[in-house]
Amino acid sequence: MPLAKAKPAEFHGVLLYSKAYRERDLLIKFLTREFGKKMFLVHGAKRPKFRLRAAILPFTYGTYFGDLKADGLSYLNNYKNIDHFQGITADITKNAYATYTMSLIDLAFQDSLPIPKWYDQLMIGLKLIDTGFDEEIITNIFEIQLLAAFGVAPNWVDCSICHRRDLPFDYSEAYGGLICQNHFDRDPYRLHLDQKTIYFLRLFSVVDLTKLKTIKVSDQTKKSLRKVIDQLYSNSVGVIPKSKRFIDQLGKFKI
Repeated sequence: MPLAKAKPAEFHGVLLYSKAYRERDLLIKFLTREFGKKMFLVHGAKRPKFRLRAAILPFTYGTYFGDLKADGLSYLNNYKNIDHFQGITADITKNAYATYTMSLIDLAFQDSLPIPKWYDQLMIGLKLIDTGFDEEIITNIFEIQLLAAFGVAPNWVDCSICHRRDLPFDYSEAYGGLICQNHFDRDPYRLHLDQKTIYFLRLFSVVDLTKLKTIKVSDQTKKSLRKVIDQLYSNSVGVIPKSKRFIDQLGKFKI
């Protein structure tokens, strides 16, 4: 939906992050369903009795009213029907993975580009994390499915050389996707992934979060998934959110 000058609008939004701006103000970034990512200047947001305080807490979502601009800063005026992801807010690990997932979406898409599919996807993912689903797995799913938005589209369907689907696979960065065992010799630098890791990478590339009930992944496979996804983002995407560092630190403390 194109926007001209500042235009009053109602929108559905989930708060991505906030940061200080001047002495009493905040800059609040929302992913909105209708208008994509928008940055809002909220005057007086640091005051103790600011009337919109409940609406701009971390991990808040709901229906908002504001004056929206096509470019530059928009202005938040009011809200209704807001809620918070309390489970995420109260748990440092859930918080870290949710923050990282939102950071990936922020990096993957330009501001003011409507992406209702990803708004819906993010809301589903955050609700799953909030209610106890494995935050690592939800994050892995987002990482794999967001690759295309970063301009990277690995072939998870079949062998990138002969298109067979009935043989063991490995991942080849040189061929941009899977290769079957008949062609392992084509890439001496293939990743040498085990078949469980391959299975979950393929599953994560197509899984529908609305139909997700349970996925059990061993700690060993989680480590393998983390390693290959990190390698894909480092070598092919080249953009890693700062919030990823905290997740890496959390991993070092796991027993």
